Amino acid sequence: MSELNVVATIPVKAEHVEALRGALTQLAEATREESGCPAYDLFESAASPGVFVTVERWTDQAALDAHMQAPHVAAAFAAAEGALSGDVAIHPLVPG
Repeated sequence: MSELNVVATIPVKAEHVEALRGALTQLAEATREESGCPAYDLFESAASPGVFVTVERWTDQAALDAHMQAPHVAAAFAAAEGALSGDVAIHPLVPG
């Protein structure tokens, strides 16, 4: 099975950007340690400040599913409670 590429967007209220930046940085660092994750990068949109974007590569769907159940993901979602300005959007990608 081929690798799975994913992009996620996380829109954050202006007053919570710095606090959530720390939580998302911790999430990225912990995620990079997962065996099924060859790459996990965190960015903030230059076009829409306060919108964080993850660009991810997973060995397969099972690795992504395991990631979504990991304690560091639950901690990031807990930190984001009340801080988001919209929905987190997770986009698995297919070749164009």
